[in-house]
Parts: sequence; C-alpha cells; structure tokens
Amino acid sequence: MAAQETDAGSRVTITEIARQAGVSVPTVSRVVNGRSDVSPQTRARVEDLLRRHGYRRRPASSPSRAALLDLVFNDLDSPWAVEIIRGVEEEAHTAGVGTVVSAIHGRSGDAREWIRTLRARASDGVILVTSALESSLHEELRILGVPLVVVDPGGSPALDVPTIGAANWSGGLAATQHLLSLGHRRIGLIAGPPRLLCSRARLDGYRAALEGAGVTPDDTLAVHGDFRPESGHAGCHALLDLPEPPTAVFAAGDQMALGAVEALRGRGLRVPQDMSVVGFDDLPEVRWSAPPLTTVRQPLADMGALAVRTVLRLTRGEQPDSPRVELGTDLVVRASTAPPAS
Repeated sequence: MAAQETDAGSRVTITEIARQAGVSVPTVSRVVNGRSDVSPQTRARVEDLLRRHGYRRRPASSPSRAALLDLVFNDLDSPWAVEIIRGVEEEAHTAGVGTVVSAIHGRSGDAREWIRTLRARASDGVILVTSALESSLHEELRILGVPLVVVDPGGSPALDVPTIGAANWSGGLAATQHLLSLGHRRIGLIAGPPRLLCSRARLDGYRAALEGAGVTPDDTLAVHGDFRPESGHAGCHALLDLPEPPTAVFAAGDQMALGAVEALRGRGLRVPQDMSVVGFDDLPEVRWSAPPLTTVRQPLADMGALAVRTVLRLTRGEQPDSPRVELGTDLVVRASTAPPAS
C-alpha cells in the first residue's frame, strides 16, 4: 500500500511509516483502520506521519458502491489467460461485481504501481493468477484488509491465502499413460518453467506414469519451455535431434504442443503417423488444429469462477470450505495420437 508522494517526491510504504514512528506495522494498521486500542500519544505520532506523507485511507465499502475485484496476471499474452478471464467475468457479472484486469509482468515496479492504484480505487478483493507478490506487498494487502485468492499458484503462497488450481500431477499422469497404452515407450516431455508448481507437478506425473509401466525415465527426453509456441517448437527440435528421438511427445501446455506440431511438419513428419503429440489445457483453438489435438482438459474458466466466489466469501467475513482446492483434469482424446510406427 504505497502512500502518496511526499514533499521530496518519494513514496513510502506503511512499513516505513511504522519505522519512522517507532511502532509495529500492526499498530499503524490499527490507526489506519480507526481501531481504539492504540494509546493517544502513539496515535498522534502515527497520524502526524500519515498526514505528512499524504497518506489517504482506503474508503470503506458502502451499499451505494458496487463491489470491485482486481484480477492480476503476470502476463496477458495467451489464450490461457483469456479462459481464466472468461470464467471470472461471467461469475462476477452474475454476482453484480465489477472487475479490473492488470498485468504486472513479473516486475517489482509494476507490482508496486498496481498496489498504489488498487488502493486508490478501493477494490474489495484480489484474484492473483500464476504470480507471486513480494512478501512486503502481500503484507500491504493484508493491512489494507483486501482479501486475496491465488489461482494456479506459481510458488508456495502464504498459509492464510486460499488457492485454486488444477490436478496437474494426475493430468501429467493421464497424458503419459495414454501414450503408454498406445505402445509408446520413448516419450518426450516439453515441460513448463521449473520454477512453477504446475510445471513440476506435470513433470512428476509424467515420471510416475513411466515408472508405473516399468519404463525408466530418461532425463535426455525431458526439455523445458515457457508455455509459448516458440518454446514448444524449439523443444521438439531438440528432441528430434537426439540420437534416438522419441516416438511421442507430451507438451505440458497446448501452445507448446502446437509449436511441436509445427516443428514436426517442418521436418516432413506427420502427426500422428510419425509421432504422437499430447497437450495440456484444452484451449478452444486445439479442437481445430490439424490434426485436432489430444490434450488434458484443465477447467480454466471454472477456476476463475470459483476464485470469484471464494474472494466474495472472504469479503463477507466468511471462510472458504477448503483453503486449497484442486479441480479435476480430464484426458480428451482426439486425432493427434496413435500407436508408434512399426
């Protein structure tokens, strides 16, 4: 929660105000929120600093003001994000709630600017998607009293923050088991960024399926991408350049799978006759790819809708039924997979 500009033109956080006042951050929070359990001397000292820094209190919600939610992504340049937005918008519209969509691009400065504007517009709740806030910014949200829900957490969120994700491990397991059931034994993996929980879970599911079938995982068959088509294209070329290429590829994201299909086409190889390809997400576009893509359906819109319901419960002072929710994934078999060429 960044304060407004000081005479020196700098910005301070509520943590800095607490430091200057010689009190704890919760004490400043109690003053900001009008609590009575602060001594008059301390209150006067904190109030003086708040005034000097031009600090504006977040206005309280009123019956006349429509509720407003912030939906925050790291990036907005994928159909994956569009599906999340669709679920959020539909549920928010049903609930009579407005939404503001932002992207912070993984940059600290962008995240701090977003916090500043969030405070100015007095949002009632935040849905954070596949992103992580610095602990200090998370603390500022907590002090502001703005409920937070994380969708598809990129890392390990704070224990008091509800999360909504998908069954990534079982999805990776199902995708690999499908290829094993067709007779494939050398199965390549184009995984997502290793820093993300979903990437690691899909990789673990892939390995578990291989081990369950008595196939020893081969680390040379696993490469990492960034969920964009270009990385799937490059990853597939890397797998094809191996002395013994795989007969099938599981790309842990549909856009990477489409990039892999294009790489195979560029090498004069056919899908699935020469190599099978499985994706993950079930984005609308993959139903119309050539060939239609076998993939793991991730309930992205449902995840967004549940995030809205969860954060609205928090705004009413209610707790979610479970702080950690994983929605089920399903294998959708289409025309991009077949037994290996004999």
